[in-house]
Amino acid sequence: MLKKLNKQLNMGHGHEHGHGKVELPDYRQWKVEGTPLEAVQERLARRGLRDPWARNEAWRFMGGFAKPVTFTQVIFRGFKGGFAAFLVALGIEYAFFPPKKNDGHH
Repeated sequence: MLKKLNKQLNMGHGHEHGHGKVELPDYRQWKVEGTPLEAVQERLARRGLRDPWARNEAWRFMGGFAKPVTFTQVIFRGFKGGFAAFLVALGIEYAFFPPKKNDGHH
């Protein structure tokens, strides 16, 4: 009972709220082979050097991170959803506040 009470007092009533232990991916899944880092490792090896941290940067060249983002993707990201929201807002505005007919007078 005392252990449970101590845990609740120290850990926010048993709710972790994402502050628990972070699970890191296994470092062995990232490979330098087949990435631009491989050429860097080869150049270093010719000089008798090695980059021990290259594997930690290999994730940048694999999976979804490997595909470069184009300028048009950055500019038009969310354009479809934004345009749809604009059309909905425009429809609501015309439905609740229709334009008044002024018969050509200013």
